Amino acid sequence: MAATVASSLQLMAARPFLSFSPGVVKAGAAILCSNPKTVLWPKLTSPCNISSLNPFRHGFRSSTVKFIKVVTKAMSESNENKPVSRLPIDLKGKRAFIAGVADDNGYGWAIAKSLAAAGAEILVGTWVPALNIFETSLRRGKFDESRLLPDGSLMEITKVYPLDAIFDNLDDVPEDIKTNKRYAGSSKWTVQEVAESVKQDFRSIDILVHSLANGPEVSKPLLDTSRKGYLAALSASSYSHVSLLKHFLPLMNPGGSSISLTYIASERIIPGYGGGMSSAKAALESDTRVLAFEAGRKHKIRVNAISAGPLRSRAAKAIGFIDMMIEYSKANAPLQKELSADEVGNTAAFLASPLASAITGAVIYVDNGLNAMGIGVDSPIFKDLNIPSDKH
Repeated sequence: MAATVASSLQLMAARPFLSFSPGVVKAGAAILCSNPKTVLWPKLTSPCNISSLNPFRHGFRSSTVKFIKVVTKAMSESNENKPVSRLPIDLKGKRAFIAGVADDNGYGWAIAKSLAAAGAEILVGTWVPALNIFETSLRRGKFDESRLLPDGSLMEITKVYPLDAIFDNLDDVPEDIKTNKRYAGSSKWTVQEVAESVKQDFRSIDILVHSLANGPEVSKPLLDTSRKGYLAALSASSYSHVSLLKHFLPLMNPGGSSISLTYIASERIIPGYGGGMSSAKAALESDTRVLAFEAGRKHKIRVNAISAGPLRSRAAKAIGFIDMMIEYSKANAPLQKELSADEVGNTAAFLASPLASAITGAVIYVDNGLNAMGIGVDSPIFKDLNIPSDKH
């Protein structure tokens, strides 16, 4: 089973006639710089007590707020030792399990890095046949450059668990898999067994990330997809999410967060993304809403999905036309740039944080706005419309 992996996090809200301290605030992935001549101290409070400032003052002028993309780690600076407005992503003391990390260039890895940058402890689940290569690469330092965090330290992965999320328990595993040499030397890798191992090792987690997908017939049109291939895509790409949450939910602390990765093929036609994968992503998003209700009511857990744009990951190359999709996105999205994995990782860090405490059952698009487009503006039909375009 291949582990696929799903705009810099901008935690910013601007209101008319609102200005901030003369200091500089680095919060999440945003710096807020205000005009020092027009200072207003708003009082920001939340159930999580994220920040509080001096009381609101009347009779003020609006000031320009400048947004600059920076690193994920939240910091604050002030020239005058005065209170500053800040909304940091602070996940210190939180523990995350990311299912579907098998290399250092996919969305699962990027999410792990952003969570680690915010202070979370990282556990990962790696597909069994890829486990040895992944652990060897970690041990030999091949991922050290990719592990670099904004503060100069290296991301630490506390433990790597073997995982094959298409099997709920050992009774589901066919004999040919049990005896397969790629599984030799590994044990306790079904979803139930991994959840039990994590409970035994750490007792609880706060964040669960589903970064898994596989469609054995993804290159086939839907009409040419076999029943076996279609059901395999749903099993690996959508039901695995249900299974993971079912087995990890008893370990999750109230207020925790579950995040999965989806793709716009769930709701739009993407020729070439076949084999039942579009159906699997649609199921994943529908399940996200239902699970948000059930997990929210029973355990106070939030469940959301990130609909990520195309990325040049090793897993995505299995589709066969990922480069074409990236170029199409750059030509047609409102933001004409290539999406980075870190931008998805930062969004996941936000969703896992108290800043997103009222967000659940949602699909968050991180695709430079491509989801909002109704037509491809790079079509020759529109050549005379003088549509703005970034030629660089």
